[in-house]
Amino acid sequence: MTQAPPQLSRREQILQALALMLEEDSGKRITTAALARQVGVSEAALYRHFPSKARMFEGLIEFIEDSLFERIRRILDDEPSALARCETIVQLVLVFAEKNPGLSRLMDGDVLTGETARLRTRMSQLFERLETQLKQILREAELREGLRPQLPVSAAANLLSSFVEGRISQYVRSDFRHRPTAHWEDQWRLLGGGLLTTTHQTTPI
Repeated sequence: MTQAPPQLSRREQILQALALMLEEDSGKRITTAALARQVGVSEAALYRHFPSKARMFEGLIEFIEDSLFERIRRILDDEPSALARCETIVQLVLVFAEKNPGLSRLMDGDVLTGETARLRTRMSQLFERLETQLKQILREAELREGLRPQLPVSAAANLLSSFVEGRISQYVRSDFRHRPTAHWEDQWRLLGGGLLTTTHQTTPI
């Protein structure tokens, strides 16, 4: 006999419904009354699991953080090459946003307009953390592989992070028509091809 999939907790159901509403009601402000109807419970029941709508958004942001950085840890364990690490991490974030349109609105920040500054700061910190991780990979490339970025490390990491944010923003603005992974192979050929160069060392006389 096949096992039935584990039943979602009420908390998970609420977050799943919120992510779906962010996808289906693009451009509309999400109210707790509408969310309660989507879940099939009263607003009072929502507040038993989350004290505010801000905490619901925070729950989704935590899911994004955990999903992305757990996979990034695996990439760092499995992939020794700095260039391949950068490629796989950038592609990971783009694919994640594409497969989760509702969450991509959170990543873009458009749905957080009018919400608490804490939420906008936390979402911003996720991309800062991503950029810091890319910096670390690029710094280690010289020690591990004798490679260095053709730009200063901070500028190179910022270029990759800005590319990710720009593709996600375009995806959201187009109402999910322009996929973040469109043209990926061609674009990475240009980005990756000019990212790292061999460290020049003088030969002792």
